Amino acid sequence: MAGLTSAIYAVRAGRSVLVLEREGIGGQIATSPKVENYPAAASISGAELSDRLFEQATSLGAELDFGDVTSVEKTETGFVAHTEDGDFEARSVIIASGVHHRKLGTPREEELFGRGVSYCAVCDGAFYKGKRVAVVGGGNTALSAAVFLAGICAEVTLIHRRDEFRAERYLVEQVKKLENVRIVTPATVEELLGEDKLSGLRLSNGEELALDGLFVCIGKVPDNAAFSALVDLTEDGFIDAGEDCHTRTEGVFVAGDCRKKEVRQLTTAAADVCVAALGACDYLNRFS
Repeated sequence: MAGLTSAIYAVRAGRSVLVLEREGIGGQIATSPKVENYPAAASISGAELSDRLFEQATSLGAELDFGDVTSVEKTETGFVAHTEDGDFEARSVIIASGVHHRKLGTPREEELFGRGVSYCAVCDGAFYKGKRVAVVGGGNTALSAAVFLAGICAEVTLIHRRDEFRAERYLVEQVKKLENVRIVTPATVEELLGEDKLSGLRLSNGEELALDGLFVCIGKVPDNAAFSALVDLTEDGFIDAGEDCHTRTEGVFVAGDCRKKEVRQLTTAAADVCVAALGACDYLNRFS
């Protein structure tokens, strides 16, 4: 999503743009069955949103190719992106490699994604208003999700594999005070129940829960190793760059979920790509 949106801004600024996609068009959002938190799109599937972005970008003149970027090298005239299928030259680079959610690894997890299994409480919590849900995880993201969902759902069960939470103390205390949040520790999810959609969980402690939704909040994994020669990475592997989206290498910008940030949503990715694309154009204008 971030790559295609940055292409729209850069092409409209008069630049030639090539988008290198590793997998499907649109990245992670393309797999979302329903998006209801993007401005002016009351309800749209992630696949349709991705298709619209692709059509908009290519109709303006952006090019798209599929290739897994293995490294990016700085040259005398710009940069070279190396892929398994060939090399691509550019005078500026915008990294929009995104992230993927860390999975439980439980059987049928992929099958039930969008049918009761979710990885984003802010994105999908509204679908479970007044219903029973569970959150898996022990960090700030999981406990923040539990707090958020407690204001929407009838019951929230917080499941963590350890007795102690990694989250900040104030969040732990906040969760413990919520009357409709139940904490189950130590426990892990052993089985997802239900046929066409999730109906419950079986836990490692032998307990079986009847549920409408499961929110897996055990971390997000960036894939930025290919760019490590040009950017600084945080301990978690995110690209260390501020709101200006500049990296430590002139001419290299970063946008979207792969950047170090607090909030990762479609709208924050869109804000990033606007900043990164216009920054790249300003950089190129110096040589025009």
